[in-house]
Amino acid sequence: MVKTFKYIILGGGVAAGYAAREFAKQGLKPGELAIISKEAVAPYERTVLSKSYLHPECIELILSTEIVKADLAAKSLTSAGGETFSYQILLIATGSTVIRLSDLGVQGADAKNIFYFREIDDADKLYEAIKAKKNGKAVVVGGEHIGMELSAMLRCNNLDVTMVYPEPWCMSRLFTSDIAAFNEGYYAKKGVNIMKRTVVVGFTANSDGEVKEVKLKDGRVLEADIVVVGDGIRPQTALFKGQVEEEKGGIKTDGFFKTSVPNVYAVGDVATFPVKLYNELRRVEYAEHACQSARKAVEAIKAAEEGKTVEEYDYLPVLYSHQFGHAWEFYGDNVGDTVLFGDSSPESSIPKFGSYWIKDGKVVGAFWQGRIEEERDAMAYVARVRPSVQNVDELAREGFSFARKIENFGLE
Repeated sequence: MVKTFKYIILGGGVAAGYAAREFAKQGLKPGELAIISKEAVAPYERTVLSKSYLHPECIELILSTEIVKADLAAKSLTSAGGETFSYQILLIATGSTVIRLSDLGVQGADAKNIFYFREIDDADKLYEAIKAKKNGKAVVVGGEHIGMELSAMLRCNNLDVTMVYPEPWCMSRLFTSDIAAFNEGYYAKKGVNIMKRTVVVGFTANSDGEVKEVKLKDGRVLEADIVVVGDGIRPQTALFKGQVEEEKGGIKTDGFFKTSVPNVYAVGDVATFPVKLYNELRRVEYAEHACQSARKAVEAIKAAEEGKTVEEYDYLPVLYSHQFGHAWEFYGDNVGDTVLFGDSSPESSIPKFGSYWIKDGKVVGAFWQGRIEEERDAMAYVARVRPSVQNVDELAREGFSFARKIENFGLE
């Protein structure tokens, strides 16, 4: 038996949820749209779908269903259980999967209480372990975005937390050494122990099979009741290999997220798309992009059906976090020279600072940290319009006022 839908969203994460929400807003007939996901719950916020959006007459949810074959030429999907689904338009929102230490051959990585953090089931299992190992020792593997947030969360749950990563400083893909120095100092004040320039090479387990120790390449051994790994993700594109054009590790799309196959779109982590601002193709793993790309794809789909046109996706890279009650945001591109300004001392009672990235005499990126939400729009504006900089020393002195001036006067 074949189930047929006008639209199928394949995936159950952020992008899938926002795509479904946009379809509902644009208008749907009963039974037109299905979401197929191997997860057992509806897309969540990863909770963008309210009960009104998930009314059974509006959207059919096909959960706990893994698609094992995609035939894009035949417009059909086949599940592990042998079910077949056909579509007119497919939106690929399969997202990414975590890189597991067992996949990398790390000894003992199959021990109990070694967690990865991607789906709601992961969060539930980690929550139960935190309750069971109250006031215990936790090791976080990875010093990028997810590692930083998980370390803060575990410390707030009164665990003794150690972060381990090979880079010379945390968030090395984004932070400068100055920004990292503040955050590492801030984390240290909160009781997080940081071990840099080393990697995990193995684990030992107790008689119950639970992780007991973490072995590091430099010879150190850490006690651990819980290990959480945030060591990277990879896009889930295997189903479509050889059927769609790929680039930079993802499925290549245009500015409307159309792939090389008619009536097939790709959004979120799996899409490699043109960034108009920089005139280049990129694949982006940020949640904000997952939301925006899903909206744009559905907008383009519905417009095409009505013979209308829409503007191409015009993405401004943005990344943000909120840890220990302290927020930071970044807009734009972190290339070129940097100018740090403000009070970036971890010892400050109210730290408030930022940084601009300058390339070819123009501001291309803007970062702020502290309780300064009023600066958000101005910093984003600067990153988008990329104003010229005449004097770097003056820019450092002006700091946030430079961004406010550019925004207030509409300068470029």
